[in-house]
Amino acid sequence: MKVLVAEPISEEAIEYMRNNGLEVDVKTGMTREQLLQEIPEYDAIVVRSQTKVDAEVINAGKKLKIIGRAGVGVDNIDINAATQRGIVVANAPGGNTISTAEHTIALILAAARKIPQADRSVKEGKWERKKFVGVELRGKTAGVIGLGRVGFEVAKRCKALEMNVIAYDPFVSKERAEQIGVKLVDLDTLLASSDVITVHVPRTKETMGLIGKEQFEKMKDGVIVVNAARGGIVDERALYEAIKSGKVAAAALDVYEKEPPSPDNPLLKLENVVTTPHIAASTREAQLNVGMIIAEDIVNMSKGLPVRNAVNLPSIEPAEFEFMMPFLTLAEKMGKIASVRLGGVIKKVKITCSGKIATKNTEFITRALLKGLFEPILGNEINLVSAKPVAVERGIMIEESKVESSEHYESLVEVWVESNGKEMYLAGTCFGSEYRILKIDVYNVNFVPKGHYVISLHEDKPGVIGRVGMLFGKNNINIAGMIVGRSGDKPGGIQLMLLLVDDPPTPEVLEEMTKLDGIIDATYVEL
Repeated sequence: MKVLVAEPISEEAIEYMRNNGLEVDVKTGMTREQLLQEIPEYDAIVVRSQTKVDAEVINAGKKLKIIGRAGVGVDNIDINAATQRGIVVANAPGGNTISTAEHTIALILAAARKIPQADRSVKEGKWERKKFVGVELRGKTAGVIGLGRVGFEVAKRCKALEMNVIAYDPFVSKERAEQIGVKLVDLDTLLASSDVITVHVPRTKETMGLIGKEQFEKMKDGVIVVNAARGGIVDERALYEAIKSGKVAAAALDVYEKEPPSPDNPLLKLENVVTTPHIAASTREAQLNVGMIIAEDIVNMSKGLPVRNAVNLPSIEPAEFEFMMPFLTLAEKMGKIASVRLGGVIKKVKITCSGKIATKNTEFITRALLKGLFEPILGNEINLVSAKPVAVERGIMIEESKVESSEHYESLVEVWVESNGKEMYLAGTCFGSEYRILKIDVYNVNFVPKGHYVISLHEDKPGVIGRVGMLFGKNNINIAGMIVGRSGDKPGGIQLMLLLVDDPPTPEVLEEMTKLDGIIDATYVEL
């Protein structure tokens, strides 16, 4: 098996593959044209974040069996194109968690004690001891936004510094936080109470600009703000204004809205801003970890063993692939709807597969459901491999069952999701390659979950639907389709409405919709 290492990984990982009988060529720094020329000769390729393994590269790789991403994100790989070709895509989740957490602590200390500024001053021949008076961290309150893998490790380290630690993460249970003595609070409480605020959420549509002008106004005077997660989560213009006004005493950034940041970025001109060039994961240990994770998976594939960190579905037999894929998509869409509609901390997930689908490996359907549940929370960082361990980490109870027969359909998938004391039920099936959701809670709906949907509950009385139509028309939102589900045959009570729209509504439009007479709630989900 020939392996092309297209971006730098640890020598240990390269030697591990060679010692296991693989032929490994290291050719870093190739142009795209060179990559297209080289790739046809290789069974495997290892990349990091710079090399784009798109459909053209994948189609050129006639012998490709596995694409290894030495890192977490797989945005630079066309997973669908790889899957269609039967090529495994593997990544290295969690390999750089500790490095990122430690770098965050280093940024906090550097900002609190003005270490970079003092270092620069001494090297310039100055001795300005009074200028660089810092603050102690012991006894201060650290506010951790996002208590996933990295946030969890940062919180542990803040506790070791004898800080009081609070966290905001609406998708993490109280029990998970209490494992390390962290108190969960809402975002406003965290902003108002914290002396140090550090961000550890993925970059999604919901988290972009999460910390903006309004949030800075709610913070303590003299707060320290740290972002080693993703650029754009902290609004850089708002941060600049907050520093200039004195609201923020210091900031430390490893990530930026544009990378590398423009030389005229005003934040780079401020003395009390500590900056590093997106190196939180750049340690020898992290590089060794991610390289070895990928090397082990490539060796496993060469020996016919399971690929532990595959992000697509290599272990489904080719004969079953076409049958299974629509059900995986169906389960993922169900998970997204439940996640958006319920919100908050997921406590329990139950899935039942009935009929023909029950004779297959339904493990993948469960994983697809969990992926859909977590995607609105964690963004593209979640995949079919990581979904189940994340659920276990968060203490979510998973119940799976199979029933050999299905009364009305050849196959049926039923899902129950419990969150914040509420439960949601969905049922669906597939007809060939077409997936359909048949029921949401007690409402019969029967629709293809694809596109922009507004899902709402309303009172079953005249005029309600018309008022919604007028609101959307006023805001230039075209309604492409509508389904109204009634519970029972008699009028009155509560109805479920699904609106397929051409463009996503703004949060302001949704809020206005909920204020209309008869409307109980409204949520938007992209399916």
